[in-house]
Amino acid sequence: MGFMKSALGYLGLSGDDEPMASSIGTSMPRAAAGRSGHGVGGVGPGLTMRGDVSGEGDFDILGRFEGEINVVGRVYVGEGALVDANITAAAIVIGGTVRGNLSASTRVEILQTGTLTGTLKTGSFAAADGASVKGEMWIERGGTQVRGHSEAPGEP
Repeated sequence: MGFMKSALGYLGLSGDDEPMASSIGTSMPRAAAGRSGHGVGGVGPGLTMRGDVSGEGDFDILGRFEGEINVVGRVYVGEGALVDANITAAAIVIGGTVRGNLSASTRVEILQTGTLTGTLKTGSFAAADGASVKGEMWIERGGTQVRGHSEAPGEP
C-alpha cells in the first residue's frame, strides 16, 4: 500500500493535502513541500527554464531561469541559482543571483549568498551581511515611501 500511495501522491492523485516531494527524492527543499495551500512549482538544480510563470502558489528556483515571474505566493531563489527575470510576488527570498526588477507586496530578503542587480519595490526589505545589492530601492511602508540607491561593495 505504501508504494501505491507514494506513486499516487507523486501524480497528485492521493487526495492528501501535502505533496510527497521529500519521499520521492525531488530536489525541492523540504520546506517547499509544506508551504501554503497553493501549489509549489520550480526549477531544479542543473535545469534551465525560459518563459513566463504566473498563478497562485510559490515558485522555487534552484537552477537557471530567464523570463517573467508573476505569482501570488513566494519566490525563492536558492544558493547557486541564476535568474534573469522581472519578478512580482507577495514575498521574494534571494540566495542566488538575480538580475531584474522585483516587486513584492510584503517583503524582499537577500540572504548572505544573494546578489541582486535591479530595481526593487517592496513593503519591507532585509539584507544579510555579505549580500550584494546594486540598483534602486523603493520601500513603501504604510503610505510613506523611502527611495534609496545602492551599489555593490567595492564599486564607486
